[in-house]
Order: sequence, then C-alpha cells, then structure tokens
Amino acid sequence: MSRKEVLIWALCAIATAGLALLPRWLTDEYYLSLLISILMYCVLATAWALFSGPTRYISLATVAFFGLGAYVTAVFGESLPWAAVLGIAAGVGLVTALLVGLSTLRLSGVYFVIFSFGLAELVKQLVTWWEVNITKDLGRYVFVDITQLDIYWQLLALLALVLALRALINRSRLGLALRVIGEDETVATHVGINTTHAKVLLFTVSAVFITVTGAIMAPRWTYIDPSIAFAPAISFQTLIMALLGGAGALFGPILGAVPLVLLFEYLGANFPNHFSILLGLVFIVIVYFIPQGLSGVLAKLFGKSSAQKVDKP
Repeated sequence: MSRKEVLIWALCAIATAGLALLPRWLTDEYYLSLLISILMYCVLATAWALFSGPTRYISLATVAFFGLGAYVTAVFGESLPWAAVLGIAAGVGLVTALLVGLSTLRLSGVYFVIFSFGLAELVKQLVTWWEVNITKDLGRYVFVDITQLDIYWQLLALLALVLALRALINRSRLGLALRVIGEDETVATHVGINTTHAKVLLFTVSAVFITVTGAIMAPRWTYIDPSIAFAPAISFQTLIMALLGGAGALFGPILGAVPLVLLFEYLGANFPNHFSILLGLVFIVIVYFIPQGLSGVLAKLFGKSSAQKVDKP
C-alpha cells in the first residue's frame, strides 16, 4: 500500500470517528434524521455499486432486498435479540440473491434491467399476498428498542464495512475479473473467467448489505406496509446517486448521495406533487451532462491541473 493510500485511509478513519461523535453535538432531531437519510443512501448506493460499478449491470432490484430486510425486522424484531434480527436479514438477503442470481445473471443489458425491475414488483406482490391471505393484516407495527442514534451508528458502521470490502475487492483478482466482465463479457469468458460465479458472488454480497440496511431502517418508521417498504423510488434514487457520483469510483456513490439527499429533501418538502417529475429531470441531466459522474469530472480537473504544472518551464 502506497503512502497516498495510507493517508487516504487515515483520513477516512478520522472522518468516521468524527461522524460517530457528530450526533452528540446536534440538538435538533431534524438534523439527525437528515443524517440518517444521507447514511442510508450512502450505504445503498455503495452496495449497489459494489456489483453494478465494475460489471455495468444496471439493477433496479435494490428495493426488493431493502423491503425484505424491513419486513424481517417487523416480523422478528419484538421476539428476538437485535443481533439475531440482523443476522436473519442477512441470511434472507443471501438466499434470495443466490436464487435470483443463479437463475437470471445469464441475462445482460436491457433484459437484466427489465428483470430486476420486475423482481422488485414481484417480491412486493408476494409479500402483499402473504399479508392479506395468510396473516390477514396488510400493515405491521415495528416496536423495537432501537433509537435514532442506534440507527445512525449502525448505518455508519455498515458504510465503513462496505467501503473497506469494496476497496479490498478492487485490489483482488475478483475485482480485475469483474472489470473485464464490464468491458466485454465475451472476452472475459474466452480468457477463462467464470463470469457466472463472479457475478453471482458480488450480486449476493451487494444484496446482503442492502437487506441489512432495510432491517436497520425499519424501526425508524414504526409502521410499514408493502407500499412503504417496497417504494420504487428507493431503487431509482439509489441508481441516480451512484451514477451522479460515479459508480466505478470507490467514494463515487457517496459523492452522489450526499448532495442528492439534500436536493430530494428540499424538493419533497417544497414540491411534493411534482417530486416524480423533478426526479426524472434530475436523472436526465445526470445521464446527459455528467455521464462519467462527479468523480470523473474531478479526476479530469485534477488531471488537467497536474498536466499544466508539468508543462510549465
């Protein structure tokens, strides 16, 4: 590891410690709630980019796993210790992702996008059917002894974990294999890469983080139903944030999540009836004007700055 990398990770450790202490200085519950929203989308966008960043597979299944995690908390939160609830959520995400990945990750391009969107709706409808026909109650109340501060610290720890894991994967043979798949999957197959194994593995790891995030967030709502837990906006906003920051860069999803959470908070509060239209406009602007993401823009700016310094006599 180079000195530059050591310095970056040291700064990350300091920033994490500072963020862990930050709620102690906040007196307004609104700002803590806003920080929780930012952390939630930072985790979701980074976990999404863990798989979709190097492979360039666009997944809209984020909310399927997020909603499953929320329902795990709703079902087991009152009867089991919190650590066991999170463990069950991780297990549910793992099994579901394995089943889905093994059966569908042979798809690519627009076919995978359509399937992932359909998967989210399928899971939502299955949960709705189960609640209406089996439990005879569509919504559930979530009563667990988890405070806003607990949610904040757990999301912060989860973000640190997914970032560290992504950094390790990027430096591994698996990370190289995934980047080759992203460039040309046919070439990857010809050079001996087990593309199905690599894709399923990363898709599963990504899904586990997303599912656990949903489980951690459930106590924040107190009451959930399928329309809340499986809101399609979660998938689209996660995608937009990752693309804005740059899904291929380690900190890119965070770079996109922070400003967009603040923007969406403002739009939701001031233009609630036009939020979906404005969300679509934001997506179009990002794709058309910032295709490489903010991390790509910053890389070009710093690259030009360095080149100019070298060119000076």
